[in-house]
Amino acid sequence: MDRDRSLREHLEKLLDWEDAHIGFDRAIDGIDPKKRGEVPKGFPHSLWQLLEHLRRCQFDILDFCRDPKYKERSMEEYWPPSVAPPADTDWREGVASFRRDREELKKLAMNPRIDLFARIPHGSGQTYLRELVLVADHNAYHIGQIVTARRALGNWSD
Repeated sequence: MDRDRSLREHLEKLLDWEDAHIGFDRAIDGIDPKKRGEVPKGFPHSLWQLLEHLRRCQFDILDFCRDPKYKERSMEEYWPPSVAPPADTDWREGVASFRRDREELKKLAMNPRIDLFARIPHGSGQTYLRELVLVADHNAYHIGQIVTARRALGNWSD
């Protein structure tokens, strides 16, 4: 058994699996456009804010893994300032961008030239493996929030 290949395949799958929870694509499928900018009662964020947070954080981790000139962002940059998307095209581009970056992370996981256990040269001790697990974990958490918010908005059916 090739342990390196097996680990890479698990990481690739982890980035969008639905073994233990709903995945991104299912969570956003069928969202009523009128609900994208609505903050459910008792919730801190709208669906738009959650999508943008996911997209921005995932891109940030991808950027960190690839770019030796990476610049750390401020906490405010991880959340959009408005609760609603400026336009339908912004929503669609946010979804498409999330999917593109997720595919890039999968490619990174499957790249045999990258030692998953190696420290990222321009980091402060982080490994590629840590960053891939971090993004999968972060995404799973906020995808769960999307589903919960949709239920609260009456825009989810099991």
